[in-house]
Amino acid sequence: MKYQVQENCLTIYLPREVDHHNAEEIKREADAVIDRNHIKYVIFDFDRTDFMDSSGIGVIMGRYKTVSLIGGEVWAVHTNARIKKLLMLSGVTKIMQIYEEERR
Repeated sequence: MKYQVQENCLTIYLPREVDHHNAEEIKREADAVIDRNHIKYVIFDFDRTDFMDSSGIGVIMGRYKTVSLIGGEVWAVHTNARIKKLLMLSGVTKIMQIYEEERR
């Protein structure tokens, strides 16, 4: 899992595919980083991701539960049309902001 920590914010750079094969590893590593660094905000960066199944939704939901207990938030950035649709249909956008950047 590639990630970056800045103060109390963790950015997780998700792989090309987020599925049951790698979701457990992402969860385990993210939870360790969140705990070790007192993370309040988690940003999921979907720049490289073009496939995600329900395991990926579980990764997001679980990290949301963890940080929401301390008043934190979860965001998504660099979502393509397919990922954005999946996040909306799954209902995860009710707990997660999708940050839109203007494309040049």
